[in-house]
Amino acid sequence: MVPLAVTRLCEFWNKPGVAEADFGSVDTATMMKKFLTMKDPSPPIIPKGTLLATPEILPSWLTEEDIEYFASKFSKTGFTGGFNYYRALDLTWELTGPWSRGEIKVPAKFIVGDLDLVYDFPGAKEYIHGGGFKKDVPLLEDVVVIEGAAHFINQEKADEISSHL
Repeated sequence: MVPLAVTRLCEFWNKPGVAEADFGSVDTATMMKKFLTMKDPSPPIIPKGTLLATPEILPSWLTEEDIEYFASKFSKTGFTGGFNYYRALDLTWELTGPWSRGEIKVPAKFIVGDLDLVYDFPGAKEYIHGGGFKKDVPLLEDVVVIEGAAHFINQEKADEISSHL
């Protein structure tokens, strides 16, 4: 039996209109504030009938002007374009299939936040730390996992990122 959370997640991402309705259930500025400041690596689903909790004080790397800028853009276009990127992943994999076993053959360092929802996606940590990533990127010099950072790591931890570069 498929867990309800998995069923809800598949419906959320794959059925056009569901995710858009979820994200559209609150004003765009509130949605942007939540999305940019979330530290929960689970998928960004707004539970039905709940208020979207956002921080009262923004982190130092994010201003109200930033929020208003992003909100002004997304209130014009909506979130469908972003969702369609994820809905088209199977097609993307199909189109890039000829290069699927290609190696990245340049020196590289991988930096990720421990709270990034992509890092916490099922199988990601095993791939990154279990040898699969190193096999695909043979000149991988280092994997850095920054504690307390989420998806917008270059903004959240700018000084720490710069020191690693």
